[in-house]
Amino acid sequence: MTGPAAEIQMQFLFALRSRGVTDKRVLGAMEAIDRGKFVRGIFADRAYEDMPLPIACGQTISQPSVVGLMTQALQITPRDKVLEVGTGSGYQAAILAKLARRVYTVDRHARLVRAANEVFADIGLTNITAMVADGSFGLPDQAPFDRIIVTAAAEDPPGPLLAQLKIGGIMMVPVGQSNAVQTLIRVHRSETGFDYDEIRPVRFVPLLEGLGKDG
Repeated sequence: MTGPAAEIQMQFLFALRSRGVTDKRVLGAMEAIDRGKFVRGIFADRAYEDMPLPIACGQTISQPSVVGLMTQALQITPRDKVLEVGTGSGYQAAILAKLARRVYTVDRHARLVRAANEVFADIGLTNITAMVADGSFGLPDQAPFDRIIVTAAAEDPPGPLLAQLKIGGIMMVPVGQSNAVQTLIRVHRSETGFDYDEIRPVRFVPLLEGLGKDG
């Protein structure tokens, strides 16, 4: 990569590092996945800025540094099976797919799942399974998971998701009211229960039950 594209990429990676994304595997994955593929319409020219952007169905594509920090905190290994709740644009799932053995991602909006699957196919990611489902109930048929990441805010870590986390597993979930400050929580499951660490303040769309009305 040379010229303006290379300069944009360097600025993008510098912004990630300056905001605390330092894990080499995570940075490599974020360098390999072009965020521009996941941003369409009038905001396409802002794809490489470190900011959240609107997407269809009233959802957002998360700020790249938040994606990086959440991914880094998951400590994903190449053997892991990961569940993502909230496919959205598909950007987070694509990064996870570069780090994990298998990624399952669910969203309540069929329109978003279709669009994400198109991008996954276009960029040759074959270890992602994206489906329409109520993410608040997880994916029992594929449980347990080594890692779970929730990209919508819940009032508390959802019980069904905690139950689907392997012993020794890690879950990242934003917790808090949708119209107030939320906190990103890292959950470790041990033989004796769950340990919770507060990572940082964040702002995500709310985790809603049921499926979206889009076709």
